[in-house]
Amino acid sequence: MSERLKAEIKETAESLVIAVILALIIRAFIVQAFYIPSGSMEPTLNVGDRILVSKFIYHFRQPVYGDVVVFKFPGDTSRDFIKRVVGLPGDVISVSEGKLHRNGKPITEEYIKERIYYDFGPVEVPPGNLFVMGDNRNNSNDSHEWGTLPRANLLGKALVVYWPMLKMRAIR
Repeated sequence: MSERLKAEIKETAESLVIAVILALIIRAFIVQAFYIPSGSMEPTLNVGDRILVSKFIYHFRQPVYGDVVVFKFPGDTSRDFIKRVVGLPGDVISVSEGKLHRNGKPITEEYIKERIYYDFGPVEVPPGNLFVMGDNRNNSNDSHEWGTLPRANLLGKALVVYWPMLKMRAIR
C-alpha cells in the first residue's frame, strides 16, 4: 500500500471519528430528533411527524404556557412523551364545561382538536412541577390522568416538524 493511500485512509478515518463525536455531542446536549407515535397532540402534531427538540433551551429559561415539551414519562422513564405546558408551579388547573381553567379562569386554546368531554380537578401544581396536556384532550394520556410532571423529567422544547417535508413548520 502506498504512503499516499495510507495517508488518505488515515485522514478519512479521523474525519469519521470527529463526525461521530460531534454528532453524539449535538444529540446529547443541543438538538435531538423525535418521532410522533400517537395522535395525542393532533392537530398540532400528527402520527408519523418527525420533530427537532432543543435540549438546551431550559438551561437558559423556564418553561412557559404553551410550550410543547418532550419529557421522560413519570410512570416509565424509558418512554418519551410530548405534551403542551398548561400549568406552572402554583397554578390551579381544572377542566369543566368543556374548557381548561387556570386559576379559575377559562383559557382560550385555538390549538386543541375539539371540546373537552370530561371534568377534572381542581389540582394545584406543586413547586418544581408542570401540568401538561395533549392538544387532542379527549385522547391523551397526560397530567389529568397521571399527575404533574417533575421539571427534572424535561428533555427539551419541540421546535420544528422536519418530516414530512411538505409539512415542515415551526411548532407553536
